Amino acid sequence: MAGGDFYSRDRPDNPRLEEDRPRGGGPEDRPRTGHRHFWIWCLALAVIIVLLWAIFW
Repeated sequence: MAGGDFYSRDRPDNPRLEEDRPRGGGPEDRPRTGHRHFWIWCLALAVIIVLLWAIFW
């Protein structure tokens, strides 16, 4: 059996399905992150300060 015949044997004549949901989205579909990025940078800065303090103390 050839490679193409194996997969097309049990498929319907028109195997494409309708899109069940739209792809992409606009700016209103972006997840709300709030101030998460701000707190991540604050935590990173605090860790750097503690490491520098521990190294040079």
